[in-house]
Amino acid sequence: MHGITNLSVIPVRKDPTDQSEMVTQLLFGDAFKVIEQKGNWHRIVNAFDYYEGWIDSKQYLPVSKTTFDLLQQHPAPVSTELFQVITAIKSDDSFPIVLGSSLPFLKDEKCQIENKIYAFDGSVRAFEEQANRKSIVETAMLFLNTPYLWGGKTLLGIDCSGFTQLVFKANGIRLLRDAWQQAEIGEPYSFVEEAQAGDLAFFDNEEGKIIHVGILIGDNKIIHASGCVRIDPFDHFGIFSQERGGYTHNLRVIKNTKAFTDDL
Repeated sequence: MHGITNLSVIPVRKDPTDQSEMVTQLLFGDAFKVIEQKGNWHRIVNAFDYYEGWIDSKQYLPVSKTTFDLLQQHPAPVSTELFQVITAIKSDDSFPIVLGSSLPFLKDEKCQIENKIYAFDGSVRAFEEQANRKSIVETAMLFLNTPYLWGGKTLLGIDCSGFTQLVFKANGIRLLRDAWQQAEIGEPYSFVEEAQAGDLAFFDNEEGKIIHVGILIGDNKIIHASGCVRIDPFDHFGIFSQERGGYTHNLRVIKNTKAFTDDL
């Protein structure tokens, strides 16, 4: 069984209950495979990042394997608007979708999920169209002051790796969901001075586990989600908080993803 999110955003939970921890979110147009069912709860694998979790079966639209496979072969364009209204044509129902939402089979300002057609006239980027470093930084800056939310992936609440994943997705670059997974891509720099704006910096805890990620923006600064999406000074030790008067995150590695090449 396969499905696509046809709501603005839905929670993906660790266990099949509304009281369970939210581990991530699905946005409008996200496609997935159902791998297990327990009552009204379905365990899914997100096609974009292979992340697993439980969703309420009432919060998505079932689709055929043919539709699912087509979307894997031809990734849907992505909305680059922080918020924009989408309208179900037959019912004339409108609702907002957020930056990073996918628009399946978009053509002439209409997208389609099986027999449901939606009108959308906002800004989009073809997923295959990778942006440059300047665009990465500009997208990241749109999220300034967004509150931190574990598992969140929208302007109303976001976590550190959800932030980096969403910013890169809006710029045509696929990242996995968690910070430690994102740290496995790209080439590491030998020296901090080699890093450029748009690169990803990763931070670890005392046990050496990668627990945090942010995006370098130049001028020895980083934008990251910690309490809220914020900009802090950054050097070879890590992230320095002027408010706390000390380092809050210990630098592990900086990765050059090589996914974008244009200079700022």
